[in-house]
Amino acid sequence: MKAGRGFESLPLRQKIVNDYVKLAIWVVAVGVAFVYLWRKGYLLRFSNYVLETREELRKCTWPSVEELKGSTVVVTISTLLLGLFVMGVDFVVTYVVRHVSL
Repeated sequence: MKAGRGFESLPLRQKIVNDYVKLAIWVVAVGVAFVYLWRKGYLLRFSNYVLETREELRKCTWPSVEELKGSTVVVTISTLLLGLFVMGVDFVVTYVVRHVSL
């Protein structure tokens, strides 16, 4: 063993080389896919889509914090009431079915 250098085994070196080969293959594959998409015009279409989406979102009116809080309370109370209603109907139907089937 040489001084100042850690222990390196042959399988470890092969694993490191294999990892670099896999990385190189992925880089080439992504590069080829990028070139293909660029030549076919898909990247231009996608960038136009993103720009148009951002433009449309700027036109939207967003609720204020107070409006958002109020809407959240309304939705929470409505969900709670609907859940209680469904639970009550389920209880009544179960009660009726149990007494009718006896």
